[in-house]
Amino acid sequence: MTPTGSRCFVLIEDEALGERLSGRRHVQAIDECIARAVQLPVGDWTPAGIEGQMTYGIGLLVLRGLLARRVELDGRFGAELLGAGDLLRPWQDEDLQSTLPHVGGWRILQECRVAILDGSFARRVAPYPEVTSALFARAVRRARQLAVAMAIMHQPRVEVRLELLLWELADRWGTVHRDGVHVPVRLTHAMLAELIGARRPTVSKAVSELGEEGRLRWTGEHWLLAGDPPSPWEPPATASATLARNASAVQE
Repeated sequence: MTPTGSRCFVLIEDEALGERLSGRRHVQAIDECIARAVQLPVGDWTPAGIEGQMTYGIGLLVLRGLLARRVELDGRFGAELLGAGDLLRPWQDEDLQSTLPHVGGWRILQECRVAILDGSFARRVAPYPEVTSALFARAVRRARQLAVAMAIMHQPRVEVRLELLLWELADRWGTVHRDGVHVPVRLTHAMLAELIGARRPTVSKAVSELGEEGRLRWTGEHWLLAGDPPSPWEPPATASATLARNASAVQE
């Protein structure tokens, strides 16, 4: 990341941050809550050249795009998916303070535009506690989404984990269409495996099986989710059919 960038009207590019403001005060906040914004190209990303500017800064606000926070521990990877509206502080070296030897890294999955909410922005936004409150809410939302992700990873069946993950992403970025819900997030099977705590070949198999059932399909532009979200406590469709056949045989 370079220290220069274009000027960004944060409350225009992320309208939800100013939704509790109204009238002339809202107009003033739009004019005053400006920040620099930069583009991050697809690929591995090392946040550099910004730490010194963020001594009193709030963080980086994702305006557009998709990125992943990846953590490696003893040869295994976990990942967190971040996109528009998420707030992050990638310069914090929390990994250096951990007892467990793990390494963190960032990968840009879809070109990102991020606003740099540095110390200057923090001073400009100070007269508008409604905006500051909304930014804190974003941090809490991210923590809660991580808790949901942990619950998904505890599901015993990989196909259920995969479908639950994509329905969770649909809540954030999906749109409803006649053929189902479109989730425009380009994720490789390897990345999906890291997000749900599975092996890549197992995820590929699950994608294939869900596709055969007509529940999930990658169109080349988005994931297509058809039908209803899965119920983790219900057996898979193949098991349900077997149980039904067995019950019929007993009755005969």
